Amino acid sequence: MKNLRVVSFAALVACSPLARADDGHTLRLFNGKDLANFYTWLVDFKYADPDRVFSVVDSVDGAPAIRISGQHWGGLITREEFSDYRLVVEFRWGLLTWEKRADKAKDSGILTHCQGPEGNYAADFNGPWMRSVEFQIIQGGVGDFILVAGYDAEGKRVAPKLTATAGKDRDGEDVYDPGGAPREFQGGRINWYGRDPDWKDVLGFRGKNDVESPGGEWTRLEVICDGDTITQIVNGKVVNRGTRSSLTRGKILFQSEGAEIYFRKIELAPLR
Repeated sequence: MKNLRVVSFAALVACSPLARADDGHTLRLFNGKDLANFYTWLVDFKYADPDRVFSVVDSVDGAPAIRISGQHWGGLITREEFSDYRLVVEFRWGLLTWEKRADKAKDSGILTHCQGPEGNYAADFNGPWMRSVEFQIIQGGVGDFILVAGYDAEGKRVAPKLTATAGKDRDGEDVYDPGGAPREFQGGRINWYGRDPDWKDVLGFRGKNDVESPGGEWTRLEVICDGDTITQIVNGKVVNRGTRSSLTRGKILFQSEGAEIYFRKIELAPLR
């Protein structure tokens, strides 16, 4: 893994095995056959995956998909780093939940702009995540920003910064408000604009304003990373936006976090 590198989109298109969509422009990170464009990371197991947390299934609703079982905490990580792109992903929940989250809201996420060595969420570098900006995927909270902190080589915990127009909900939690005053955040969470203030961490929670597709239906997510601006879209609706991000490039990580989840149509289009 030491030879992973930052490359331009032009170089990727010219020499990478990444498949391209029919427009010749968009990169298909999931090729429909295998996980060749990714590697795996799990707490305690590192690069090994003895219980097949990450796999490809031939058909979910008639098409191939990536299955993440959620049994162990960690992530499926792109081999390359990216900046200035539109990422389009479709996901749906499976049936399984595990251990401490067996009766909790199904939880996952997409971490963009991942920086540093794997596992740097923990001081011993055996954590599940990397320093990054998370597109939260949790029942009732799809579209939240989470600014995921990580440790550097000197043992200092560094949290990403992001500016967002945000207000406070009934309980004083930060929530995206397009008409609000801009504020700088370092670490923490910025709720998507319609998150139910009565949200509870219980299996199957659904808020009255949720735009995530119900039940076992597919939900379309888009992340637009344009310079230092990040826009998060759920089923065609902008649910969160931040500017002046301290992170502007990095790998992309799909979380395994206690719930079975399927991903398909993982496509990335350069903005420049």
